[in-house]
Amino acid sequence: MISLELTPVQIRGLKLAKEGNLFPQPAKKWTHENATVTYARTDRFKERPQKIRFLTTTTLNELEELGFLERSHLDHDVAVDPRGITMAGKMWLMANK
Repeated sequence: MISLELTPVQIRGLKLAKEGNLFPQPAKKWTHENATVTYARTDRFKERPQKIRFLTTTTLNELEELGFLERSHLDHDVAVDPRGITMAGKMWLMANK
């Protein structure tokens, strides 16, 4: 088995993709479809919003080149096609948690 080192940014992007498909957003960012600001579960007054997590197009392309992300619909335009995690990406996360 070949060990592959990922940067912390790439690891966060891979974990984000594991939670669901990534869709393009403005400003060259990718996140889940209909992502909204959420509040901490422990904050009963809902005063502390948690930021929407995203990854940049550059990180997405790097993970795609490594084979950890793939396009969901090959017949759509590359720029707007959602990306999902591959089995290789899931296996890397399992081996390197």
